[in-house]
Amino acid sequence: MKRIRGIGTAVLFVLLGTVALAYTGQEQQDEKQNKSEKDAKAQEQQADKPAKRESQQPQQQKQQPRAEQQQNQDKQQPRAQQRRQQDQTRQVQQPRAQQQQKQDQNKQQEQRAQQRQQQDQTRQVQQQRATEERQGQVERQQQGERLSQQRQQQLVEQQQQRLTQYRQHQDQQQGIEQQRSEALQQQKRTAQYRFQTDYSERLQQQQTRFRNDRDHDYDHDPYFSTAPIYRYQRGGSYYEVNRYGADVLRQAVNYGYEEGFQAGRADREDRWRSSYQDSYAYQDANYGYSGFYVAQDDYNYYFREGFRRGYEDGYGSRYQYGRYSGGRYSVLDGLLSQILGFESLR
Repeated sequence: MKRIRGIGTAVLFVLLGTVALAYTGQEQQDEKQNKSEKDAKAQEQQADKPAKRESQQPQQQKQQPRAEQQQNQDKQQPRAQQRRQQDQTRQVQQPRAQQQQKQDQNKQQEQRAQQRQQQDQTRQVQQQRATEERQGQVERQQQGERLSQQRQQQLVEQQQQRLTQYRQHQDQQQGIEQQRSEALQQQKRTAQYRFQTDYSERLQQQQTRFRNDRDHDYDHDPYFSTAPIYRYQRGGSYYEVNRYGADVLRQAVNYGYEEGFQAGRADREDRWRSSYQDSYAYQDANYGYSGFYVAQDDYNYYFREGFRRGYEDGYGSRYQYGRYSGGRYSVLDGLLSQILGFESLR
């Protein structure tokens, strides 16, 4: 029994030792395995570090342009605002500049118009002086040239006949004027009716003055003692006239132009067709005529020559044949000379 117990005990120790050795080996293996796993992890971590660095670099590279872009945007915003302000300022200044330019152009046009007007006035003064000088020369040449008493008496008799005929003509025209006024009222030509009424009133005032001048001093009137200095042609015949008669014919053309301009303007206001011959003033053609120095037919002819041209200017709202100066309408000097066609006898 003791032997069996000893053998059992020995076997027990052997088993315990084997178990202990096996446990110790297992621990050593576990340590080795853990160590190897740690080493592997360390190697993996070392291998992951470059990869992480490489992955971080593109991100940093991406972030860096974004930052620069943001900085550029921050810089560009004030510039954009500045450009917008400049555009707004330019939009405000541009109309002002255009307005100023237009004002400058208007000033320049006014200055040019004033210069032309001054030049025209200077030219008119020069022409008037030249005309007066020529007339003075003619008068000096005619000093001592007086008509004979017989010729003077003939001119006085002619003049008296003219006055009688002219007064008879005035009485006849009153009925015609009344008919023309009624026709204008029926046609509702308000402006033309107003013009004709004004013309008739001025014509009557003129006739009243002439009728009151019955005691004309023929002896001291230089017309009847002054020799002719011009000749002119009308209707295929030549007529002679002295300076006083020439002045009356010039007056006839200018009076005709003035009345014609107003008549043409009246028809334009009435929107009536152009017809200068339809005007009572054209048919009468006696405004400004006193019955002295020239025949009534001659005065009427040159009055109508001026009236026709004045009517065209007034109807067309222009100044092709005449001008307006000093509150009066008159024919251009060159055209006036052309219409009259005076030829010097000296």
